Amino acid sequence: MPVKTNEVLYRIQQALNLTPEEMLEAYALAKYPMTREHLEALLKRKQDKDALPCSYEELGVFLDGLILLKRGPSPKKSESDEVVELTNNLILKKLRIALELKEPETELIFNMGDVMLTKQELKSLFRNENHKNFKSCPDALLLAFLEGLEEYNYVPETE
Repeated sequence: MPVKTNEVLYRIQQALNLTPEEMLEAYALAKYPMTREHLEALLKRKQDKDALPCSYEELGVFLDGLILLKRGPSPKKSESDEVVELTNNLILKKLRIALELKEPETELIFNMGDVMLTKQELKSLFRNENHKNFKSCPDALLLAFLEGLEEYNYVPETE
């Protein structure tokens, strides 16, 4: 069963301790109209009343906005209206860019999600799809990364 976009959006919010205001700001930076009510409906569990399905566009735009929120606009990147299919590999790439994760941090996050990858396996997830050593990221691996990310960013509550 493929990972649902709502699940990915929810886990990113949990892992990064994002407030609804920060998430709305990310959407605003990506020039996407998002209301607080709609965002809250996207973050609800599917069994909850009033839960709405999150489209691939809504998830992709959020990830683009997260990059802008965390890093600011790229001086190199031009505005492109080219539609790109949102894959697990692209979700990983966008999170890595937004959080400015280098290879050691990325490897540590996977380890915290109980996944041990060799350097080659890790690099293959971030290669271009046309590269001979490209490896597609399965749903279980993406979920393990998000679990590891939550542990990596865990801040104990102080009294």
